[in-house]
Amino acid sequence: MSTQADESEPPDSLIDASAGREYWQHVSVNNDGMLGGIPSEAGFGSISRIDLQGSRTFLARLGVGLKQDRRTLARALDGGAGIGRVTEGLLLNVAEQVDVVEPVAKFTDVLKGKAGVGEIFNVGLEEWRPRDGAEYDLIWTQWCLGHLTDEQIVQFLGRCKPALKSDSGIVVIKENLSTSGVDVFDSTDSCVTREDAKFRSLFEKAEMQLVRTELQRGFPETATKKLLPVRMYALKP
Repeated sequence: MSTQADESEPPDSLIDASAGREYWQHVSVNNDGMLGGIPSEAGFGSISRIDLQGSRTFLARLGVGLKQDRRTLARALDGGAGIGRVTEGLLLNVAEQVDVVEPVAKFTDVLKGKAGVGEIFNVGLEEWRPRDGAEYDLIWTQWCLGHLTDEQIVQFLGRCKPALKSDSGIVVIKENLSTSGVDVFDSTDSCVTREDAKFRSLFEKAEMQLVRTELQRGFPETATKKLLPVRMYALKP
């Protein structure tokens, strides 16, 4: 259930990490569970494929991909990876190794031993710390920053900076956007859907440069259901 906090109570102050993790503990270990049951609804069965294609196109426009004029990556990190939908459907196609951050261990159990999957961190992004000397070409987070407070997002981005490859490392954030004119808290999974302007202000506060941003295109809609807009942001220190 979505709720708007009063002016004295910022929406992100309502986030309860333990409540959010309790929600995910009861979610099915499949793509339908990862995507909130949407793929099982009539007309929305293609959502994962369309999402991954949009992400693939975005990376290509950043010069990452398999074609000759693009580069592949040595190491990437999938933040809030769940069962590895993005790890396997996107990142392992362009990176030799993908490390995974995901607090719910039953999700990452399905990734153990898979070719190309590196270290698995069973912690939240607010707790994750890169290993000393870690160097990532790409840090990807999708549909998970709503579980972090504004300040935790700034701190997370601050920890990403020294872990990025100095000349070419990027962070990509892909998230739903609020269309209500304000950030909106959802008590169902204890998360916040933010406005585009809020994300941009947090990137600025974290001293990250926005180098490219695009809306996800092509998501289906029906007479009774339309998904929130989804935007991708590419950031560099």
